[in-house]
Amino acid sequence: MWVVTPVNPPPLDRTWPPTLADAWPRPASALPERVRTRVLRLVYGDPRAAASLAARLTERQAAGLDPLPVEPADLAPELLRARRRALRALPDDTRLLLLLAAADQYPVATHAFLRAVAAARLDTRCLESAETAGLAHAAAGGVRFADPWTRIAAYESAGPADRRDVHRLLARVLHGSGETARRSWHRGAGALGPSGRLAAELTAAADRARDAGDPALSGALTGRAADLSPDPRHRSGLLARAAVDAWDAGDGDRARVLAARTHGEALHGVLALRTGHAGEAFDALTAGAAQAAAGGRPSARSEEHAGHLLARATEAAVYTGDLSRCREAVRLAGRLGIDPPGVLGGLAAAVEGRYADARELLGATAGRCGPGGDPTLLLHAGIAALLLGDHPRAATATHRSAAAARARGLVPPVSQAAEFRAYADFWTGRPRAAEAAALDALRQAQATGQDSGACHLQAALAMFAALAGDTDLCRERAAAARGYALAHGLGLPAALAQWALAFLDLGHGRHDAAAARLRALAGAGPGHGHRAIRHLAIPHYVEAAVHTGDTRVARAAHAAYDRWAHAVHSPDELALSARCRALLTPGADTVEHYRIALDLHAQGTRAVERARTELLFGGALRRLRRRTEAREQLHSALEAFESFGAPHCADRARAELRALGAPATTGRPPESPRASLTAQQLRVALMAAEGATNREIAVRLALSPRTIDHHLRGVFNRLGIRSRIELVRLLAEEGRD
Repeated sequence: MWVVTPVNPPPLDRTWPPTLADAWPRPASALPERVRTRVLRLVYGDPRAAASLAARLTERQAAGLDPLPVEPADLAPELLRARRRALRALPDDTRLLLLLAAADQYPVATHAFLRAVAAARLDTRCLESAETAGLAHAAAGGVRFADPWTRIAAYESAGPADRRDVHRLLARVLHGSGETARRSWHRGAGALGPSGRLAAELTAAADRARDAGDPALSGALTGRAADLSPDPRHRSGLLARAAVDAWDAGDGDRARVLAARTHGEALHGVLALRTGHAGEAFDALTAGAAQAAAGGRPSARSEEHAGHLLARATEAAVYTGDLSRCREAVRLAGRLGIDPPGVLGGLAAAVEGRYADARELLGATAGRCGPGGDPTLLLHAGIAALLLGDHPRAATATHRSAAAARARGLVPPVSQAAEFRAYADFWTGRPRAAEAAALDALRQAQATGQDSGACHLQAALAMFAALAGDTDLCRERAAAARGYALAHGLGLPAALAQWALAFLDLGHGRHDAAAARLRALAGAGPGHGHRAIRHLAIPHYVEAAVHTGDTRVARAAHAAYDRWAHAVHSPDELALSARCRALLTPGADTVEHYRIALDLHAQGTRAVERARTELLFGGALRRLRRRTEAREQLHSALEAFESFGAPHCADRARAELRALGAPATTGRPPESPRASLTAQQLRVALMAAEGATNREIAVRLALSPRTIDHHLRGVFNRLGIRSRIELVRLLAEEGRD
């Protein structure tokens, strides 16, 4: 018997009922955050169902290694049994109406219930008994079920013949403009058995839905076409397309379940890029590109597909940090007779030390960031702009990548764009807004099974915590990122997390620890560093090394960095190189290098680094007894750090001002309580002020109660309060103001 299963998981922005938080037991709360989030989403945010499902997961599923169950009977069997018992007590006519409504809503919403009722001359007064039982009630558009489990049970408790009948009835009344795909769905659902003709109809309808930006609908249609296809080889191809549709719609677990029934290298490579080992993803994607180009007669479509797979292989190389593999991909592109896509050519040139060629190639890629383009190539434009130090263009390209993905109904690229936009927002002085966006993207990545992306976002959030001086949160985020990254060959998030810890050490004056961490980032390769992070790390390594007195390696690192900065002509990179030169130059000669650095910063956009340069310059001027100039630089740095929400850096500026005997204030009005909190702290504070317990907040944010307790302690420390009562009063007073 064919059983309809949910294709569309619940919306990502669903708020789970806090009143049911205590139903979330210890076994479920012990799951990794990324698995816990997916469990909650699969069960429509119902903590009771989540508790039941979590207790039945295998060890590999609980660890996130295998996909979670996707069939309704495996998600909440107890709840479904209870709903079936309640439905069996209803009159036959009532159950028929509920079956018709369920088939009209699940898993494809067709909005034809009222027309079907009219066509069959059914009496909707029969719904009164369902309303009395609390199972469903009549609504403006048809029937509203008490919960998703009632809807599923209403469909599954019916016999196969009754199901086919209601699907055929719905197909007959769906004859309006734009309803072809949904009519085909019901025709396929009402089929008795395999049918090549129906499979072809469903496949054509799926293609139209896919082109219209509805991958959830195209996935449902393609999956049913696979069920009806009499040709096993054709069925395998349809399953692969259904898996891609499920992935594009944000249903990562269903995509992996379907992919396990196919053998396509390209599909497994795409999934491994976001859910598995990045090195294996690179191998599978390059193999898939070769197969795509070699399959049959060469065509523009096959070359485009091969180019797309090579672009994704380039992303795999970026994530691993083993950028030398880009040269393999470039050679493969040459053999296939296609141009290296995206940042591939520029990265290969950079690896080979051809910096002038790299700048030209990356510049051309970064320039392809117009609106409405391909989300993958727009993401590559953003990555290229980041490598060139052009953060405004990087922000524009990644924003447009996300917008283009949304327009096409593609879920995964939205959070992937946020991963790289975080760098631009961090350096250009918007850390709080960027942190909020990264938190949203993290939740989306976790809910859709993009574990590699979630790892990268955890590292980015560690970076924001480092700027905020939040030691505990930075270490927690960095540990989460590194733990996953080292197991999956993800050199980029591993290196970024290490850099965040070093930046935190540097801000707190722990120069020996910072120097040790940053020196390790000079190596390349998975888990040991990353060439892109190397450019991020060298200016701070020089600063830490100068304080420790061991500058031999730092001078060599600066020479390599200076060569890159001059090759790409980035004002910010040149400013940082000049700052390194100032740090490495003793005595009064350092002043001119600092002035050059600040002049270059004025042409760039890295506001955070400009503030650090002002802080270092102010300290150098104080030691040279140039008090007036020092005071000017330090006050500017202090004001910037306060606006960024970087209290430990602001404290260093204040300490320098006190050493000058100058007022350690900026004259700015004090921050409001809300503005002084990080994005995550503000979310927790608002929920706590509404009366939610730590466990309830943990369920709603898919975090552990221990993490919520840490956030609340941070809120109390920042606001200078000791209790929730004071928190409620403080936020209420601000609201009245």
